[in-house]
Amino acid sequence: MVAMPEADGVRLDRWLWAARFFKTRRLAVDAIKGGKVSVDGARAKPARTVRAGQRVSVTKGAVTFDVDVLGLSEQRGPATEAEKLYAETDASIAERERQRAQRRAVAAAIPQPDHRPDRRDRRRLAAFKRGSG
Repeated sequence: MVAMPEADGVRLDRWLWAARFFKTRRLAVDAIKGGKVSVDGARAKPARTVRAGQRVSVTKGAVTFDVDVLGLSEQRGPATEAEKLYAETDASIAERERQRAQRRAVAAAIPQPDHRPDRRDRRRLAAFKRGSG
């Protein structure tokens, strides 16, 4: 991974790709254009320059990552190197853990069947949906 000098900046879409928030630059561009990424609290464009010390907020699905930019790179490397490019804030980590626990609690409350429905179960379900059973 090629580290950039601190004075220079990197395009936001390239940095998100290099930091492994997105698998492709195209996905990063789509997320940025969709308003899922902000830099220092302001909505950004894909070509925006990111510098060390800035705060980037990335929303992927229901999860939001608030990270501080520590390093710059235009090339995608191993995950261990990508982790060195940013530091997630403590508040962001706590919120993700809270959301994760909440999702698990909701999933645990939903009853799970013991087995897959067989022919008789499917017929009973179809009759119930028709209102005749």
